[in-house]
Amino acid sequence: MRLLLQSIHSFDLKTFDWCLRRKNRAIAVSMARVCSYTANGPLYVLAGLLFVLLQNWPLVQLMIAGFAVERICYFAFKSLFKRNRPPAAIPGYRSVIEPSDQFSFPSGHTSAAFLVAGALAFALPWTAWLMYPWAVGVGMSRVVLGVHFPTDTMAGATMGFLICQSMINLLAV
Repeated sequence: MRLLLQSIHSFDLKTFDWCLRRKNRAIAVSMARVCSYTANGPLYVLAGLLFVLLQNWPLVQLMIAGFAVERICYFAFKSLFKRNRPPAAIPGYRSVIEPSDQFSFPSGHTSAAFLVAGALAFALPWTAWLMYPWAVGVGMSRVVLGVHFPTDTMAGATMGFLICQSMINLLAV
């Protein structure tokens, strides 16, 4: 198990370093700030209110149940794994932004983005072509901003997607 974790951490460090060495990093950081901002919690509340106004009750129900489960899993995994963020794990490294909490695994921004992308793609299939690339962008933005390792965002994406699919099946919406 220890060897597996060391291999994952080594992969993360190499991938993270590769991202930091890109010559267009300033442009990527600017774009990442915007993309990451679109995945902040208050914007999800506004989207939820829009679907309430549109009386799309199956989508509202899916989003409320999905976020309830996703937030519980998010906090449980953060407490269980207690993985340091890149600035704490890499001596001398400073992230572009200040993260909202201490630990990095899994990425909450990414899990929420994939939950929302899955819910919208299910309720409004024509949005899938826009929502999934946006969710991938959110995950990538968290790495570019230096607050997550790549596997943090992969775990977040998997968690958000699986919770959404589970809620769709459970609620039979």
